[in-house]
Amino acid sequence: QVQLVESGGGLVQPGGSLRLSCAASGNSFIPNDMGWYRQAPGKQRELVALITSGGSTNYADSVKGRFTISRDNVKITVYLQMNSLKPEDTAVYTCNVRDIYFRSYWGKGTLVTVSS
Repeated sequence: QVQLVESGGGLVQPGGSLRLSCAASGNSFIPNDMGWYRQAPGKQRELVALITSGGSTNYADSVKGRFTISRDNVKITVYLQMNSLKPEDTAVYTCNVRDIYFRSYWGKGTLVTVSS
């Protein structure tokens, strides 16, 4: 059983920063790609950022230059540093991890609200 525990969401003013964390655990779990998705009210879920086991990253155009994804392979944790936040970044952010067998696991999500 693989568990993903997210933390770091909350309310922040426009221009502010937040750091999301997602810690994965499970017997014999070997992560491959790790990423963050988000879903805003009334919108489809979208990929925000992805980091491969080799450290390559991919970002949605809307967050390039503002968000940074990173991972700690010892702690099996993926982070999303979000800077210069905008109201349109308001969404539920959910962690996704795929293992080496390409099985996909999802966190429960954490709400990020950007508002003055």
